[in-house]
Amino acid sequence: MDPRPTEQRHPLAQGLHLRPAAQIGALFVQAQTDAIASLPAALPAVEAAAQAAAAALRRGGRLGYAGAGSSGLMALADALELAGTFGIPPDRTPVLFAGGASALLQMRGDVEDDAEAAAEDFKRSGLSRGDVLVVVSASGSTPYALTVAQAARAAGVTVVGIANVASSPLLDLADIAVHLATPPELVAGSTRLGAATAQKAALNLMSVLLGIDLGHVHDGFMVNVQADNAKLVGRAARIVAGVAGVDDATAKTALAQTGGAVKPAILVAQGRTPGDAEQALRQSGGHLAPLLAAEQ
Repeated sequence: MDPRPTEQRHPLAQGLHLRPAAQIGALFVQAQTDAIASLPAALPAVEAAAQAAAAALRRGGRLGYAGAGSSGLMALADALELAGTFGIPPDRTPVLFAGGASALLQMRGDVEDDAEAAAEDFKRSGLSRGDVLVVVSASGSTPYALTVAQAARAAGVTVVGIANVASSPLLDLADIAVHLATPPELVAGSTRLGAATAQKAALNLMSVLLGIDLGHVHDGFMVNVQADNAKLVGRAARIVAGVAGVDDATAKTALAQTGGAVKPAILVAQGRTPGDAEQALRQSGGHLAPLLAAEQ
């Protein structure tokens, strides 16, 4: 039997196909809960990854994501959300996904083994010394992921490795190793299930921590949100009103004066001019807390 927990058989999988749907559902809910339970032990590593990523972005560098298959999809999902949630431009968060864009429409297994394509993808990414690359692989041994990680290390890029197998090659070569000790899957080897759930949770936490570090979260509000649709325009107004302590009309007026930018609008709603608000934010490194404290 393969010794990797990601490939082993779950102890409760015997006769799974014969059980009623409700019982199978209960088992899957418990399996997801068990997968998430792997996160607390990994918190120090996730925190270190977030600090490294925030530091790179703060100094003008980039935060890349890489992976193949289901793990690559988890990496991609986190990368794509950074722009809408925290206002981090997509060109600062390149994604290396095995098989490229076409693999998003039809998943292929062979691209996971293509080390040559991985090397080319890394070259095209433009990642360089001082940047950070998050590489996700459930087994920690996927050739695409390992090749990308090795190329990154050689280029002076800080590698964050996220894997579900202890002492796997990816975790061994990573600068920051995030081990998610998830149990075997109810469908053996299908790491899109519990392993991917734990990966997504770890990535969610990492990106929230870096968003807080960069000053893009205040009192639980995403204060650097990019309001590019009707839902988000309404959300931006609610954020300004909530943080600045003003009514909805005042919040919308402030947003109009700042071109929809939430952070300066919060300060404008409290009486500053748009120019003063922008200057104050530059001086505070984009953090609202010291500026709002000064207003009290």
